[in-house]
Amino acid sequence: MPPSAWPRGRARRAAVIAAVCAVMGAGVSIAYLWGERVGIRAQRDGTAHRIEAYIGGLRSEMRRYEYLPAVVALNHDVQRLLREPATPGLPMAANRFLAEVNAAAKSTAIYVMDAHGLTLAASNWNEAASFVGINFSYRPYFRDAMQGKPGRFYGIGTVSREPGYYFSQPIVREGAMLGVAAVKVNLDKIDEPWLANDDRILVVDANGIVFLSSQPDWRFKSLRELPSETRWQLASTRQYSTVDSLDPIGFREQRRFAADISVVRMPDGDEFLAQSRRIPDTDWRLIVLSDMEPIRTLARNSAVIGAFALGFLLLLILYVLQRRRAAAQNRAAKEALQRAHDELERKVAMRTQALSGSNLKLQKEIAERKRAEQVLKAAMDELVQASKMAALGQMSAGITHELNQPLAALRTLSANTIVFFRRGQTDAVETNLNVICQMVERMGKITAQLKKFARKTPVQSVPTPVGTVIADALFLLDSRIRADGAELVVSVPEPSPLALCEGNRLEQVLVNLLSNALDAMKEANADAAEDATEDATDDATARVLEIRVHADPQWVTIEVADRGCGIDDDVMPRLFEPFFTTKEQGVGLGLGLAISAGIVREFGGTLRAENRRTLDPSSGAAGRNENAGARFIIDLPAAQETHADAN
Repeated sequence: MPPSAWPRGRARRAAVIAAVCAVMGAGVSIAYLWGERVGIRAQRDGTAHRIEAYIGGLRSEMRRYEYLPAVVALNHDVQRLLREPATPGLPMAANRFLAEVNAAAKSTAIYVMDAHGLTLAASNWNEAASFVGINFSYRPYFRDAMQGKPGRFYGIGTVSREPGYYFSQPIVREGAMLGVAAVKVNLDKIDEPWLANDDRILVVDANGIVFLSSQPDWRFKSLRELPSETRWQLASTRQYSTVDSLDPIGFREQRRFAADISVVRMPDGDEFLAQSRRIPDTDWRLIVLSDMEPIRTLARNSAVIGAFALGFLLLLILYVLQRRRAAAQNRAAKEALQRAHDELERKVAMRTQALSGSNLKLQKEIAERKRAEQVLKAAMDELVQASKMAALGQMSAGITHELNQPLAALRTLSANTIVFFRRGQTDAVETNLNVICQMVERMGKITAQLKKFARKTPVQSVPTPVGTVIADALFLLDSRIRADGAELVVSVPEPSPLALCEGNRLEQVLVNLLSNALDAMKEANADAAEDATEDATDDATARVLEIRVHADPQWVTIEVADRGCGIDDDVMPRLFEPFFTTKEQGVGLGLGLAISAGIVREFGGTLRAENRRTLDPSSGAAGRNENAGARFIIDLPAAQETHADAN
């Protein structure tokens, strides 16, 4: 793009961004208003039946007393009292009649006024706040009744100082207007059930003054500021004479959706949905205020959904435009790609030919390596078996001694048994035969253990009790241990821990380690005997062979320790190398430890060596001592079971 086109490009992008923002803002606003409308409709529909119930309850309470003025107007004593007010006994008879009717109907008060508004009889004639003798001609319900129609009026009593609803009925006799019968009813208990409602409910008169409400502090307050004419009218009728001021609640209409639905804001900032309904047969209105927060939440959710929808649409449009642009670029690059493709095909063909030859060569090498691995594994197995045979060869002298002794004893005992049998000494014969059986059984154990040790077994890790394996290894080396005069210290927890291994091969490893330990102690004692002085102690030549087993949930550890000369520092790194040995030529091939380490690795464990440490008396520090010996440590994976094998 040339430099002169840069300002035009930036202006175009700014215009597009402004248009997109305007569309997004308009869409979100429309979605918000739509959600608000839906919420208002749902709120209106949900509140409609409750409004009908409120109005029904109020009208039902009022209908209970509508008939009372007519009943009073028909009474003969009442009519006589209005015609002949000075007749003795008539006022008291009317008072008692009115009191009985009032008690039966459970109204607040019933009273009778003459044509001038003067009360001649009342149900509360015997109370301090009696209506008798009070003139109520200023009340609207009296004026309505004197005009020949039933009167209805709500106000605060000027005598009782209590609010109530008044019913009035004209008393007519032979076409002449005699007076007015009135009934006062207390409606305060009607709004008590409203207190437990989530809605805020109020009933207002024609002037907008609240006289029933679920909010007690709203009662006898106006919805708006009252004009002076209305205040003068209220003063003339004394409708709310005991109320100091009819202050406005402070409603402020925000928006009007219909004639009876609007959003109003309270002085504390809370917004409510106001729904009003006219109460039939009255000039009252019932207003229900519902919390706007659910509606606002729905509107906000609608706005968010609208924003996401518009965002998705915008992304879709951008995606389509990008696809078109990419398609154009693809078409422009197609010819170049085709040329590159042809060149690449040629190079690939050449490279494929070279790779095919390399692949064949590699496959041959892999096959040869697999064959070599198989041969190596077979050789390793044979080497392990040869190591067993070598160990048996080293133990042959001791085993021969173990077998020769009982064989010589068997010859002697057999000859003696024949002599005892000829002499008839059956007790001696039985004794010799029992001894022979015991010797044969011991020889059988030795040969069985040798056969088991020499058996060629596959590598198979199974839960194996290490205590049994240690006992078998010690049995094979028992004659040598006794011949070398070594003290044996064995520490195996009870029950014996289980390790994942193969018992016969683990026995081979232990036999190898124990044999090396005996050799090391024998060599150390030989060197000590040559270098002995007068200060030498018995501890310097003590032969102690220790086998200790430790177990945790993850590992089983077997330690084989001796009191030999230890391992030199230059020997330690090469200790497990094949064909490396510190013994004299012809004594060993240097494969024992290498084979043992390989067997342990096949089990998933490790075999390591370390020098034992002793305390230097001169310095008081721990250090290596030639007579401290070495320790070989076998770590094997622990099996899940913790009990010893029953076999």
